[in-house]
Amino acid sequence: MSDLPGFEPGARLLIVNSDDFGMHQAVNEAVVRSIEEGISGSCSLMTPCLGAEHAMGLLRERPEIPFGIHLTLVCDTPRRRWGPLAAREEVPSLLDEAGELFTPDRIPELLAQARLDEVEREFRAQIAAVTDAGPAPTHLDWHCLADGGRADIFDLTVALAQEYGLAVRAWLDPARAKLRARGLPVVDHDFLDSFRLDLDDKAATYARLLREVPAGLSEWAVHPGLGGEDAQAIEPDGWRVRRTDYEFLTSPEARETLRSEGIIVLDYRVLREFWVRRGPAGAR
Repeated sequence: MSDLPGFEPGARLLIVNSDDFGMHQAVNEAVVRSIEEGISGSCSLMTPCLGAEHAMGLLRERPEIPFGIHLTLVCDTPRRRWGPLAAREEVPSLLDEAGELFTPDRIPELLAQARLDEVEREFRAQIAAVTDAGPAPTHLDWHCLADGGRADIFDLTVALAQEYGLAVRAWLDPARAKLRARGLPVVDHDFLDSFRLDLDDKAATYARLLREVPAGLSEWAVHPGLGGEDAQAIEPDGWRVRRTDYEFLTSPEARETLRSEGIIVLDYRVLREFWVRRGPAGAR
C-alpha cells in the first residue's frame, strides 16, 4: 500500500481528477466549478482541443488549481475535430487514411501503427504548448489510453515526466509494478472512469462508491460538463455523462459524504514530490 508522508496509516486518500479540460467551453467551466465549488481536486488539460486556449486562460487566472497534461492521440468529437499539434507530415503514423487523429473505436489500429518517435514528437509538442504558455503542470496522463496503451508509450511518458519534473498517472499492472519497483507511489486500488458508470441513479452510485473508498490511495477520473445546446452538438452522447458528473461533484451530498467518511482528497502535487526527488532515471 502507498505510504505517503504526512498521512496516518490507514488513511483513505482519493484523487478526484477532472479529465478533458480544454475540450470545449462547457467542459472548461464545469471543471473549474467542480474544483472550486465541488469535490474535484485537480484536472487534466487537453492541449490540441478547440477549448485549450480558453482553459489555459482559466488556469492563468487560478494558479492554485493543480492540473496535469492529458496527452492526446485520439479525437472523440467527430463533429468538431482536433488534430495533432505537431505538423501532420511529421507524425503520419498517428493519423488515419483521411489524415486525422483516430477515433476511439479505432484505437487498436492506432496502437498497431504508431511509431514511438512520432508519439514522442507529438507528446513534446503538447507539453510545450503548456510550459511555453506559463502554467506549471503536476503530472502527465492520457486521453482514452490507459497507461498510454502500449508499454513503450508508457515508458516514454515516464521518461518525459522525469525530464520535466512531473509525475505520471499509472492505473494498470504492469505499469504500477514498474513504478513501485522504483519506489514511486501509485494507486492501490482499481481506478474509476466515470464514462463506465450507468447514468441511472448515478448520484446514488457515486455516494455509495464514496462510502466504500478503502484505505490507501484511490483515483477517480471524472468528466464534468455543463451540457447545453453547444455541448450536445459536440457530444450527442457524452454530454449526459458530463452533466451528471458535474451535478454530483458539486452537490452538498458529495461534500457531506467526504466529510462524514473522513476521506482526504489529494492531487498529483503530493506524488510529484517523489518523482522530483528521484530525478531523471533513464526510463527508456
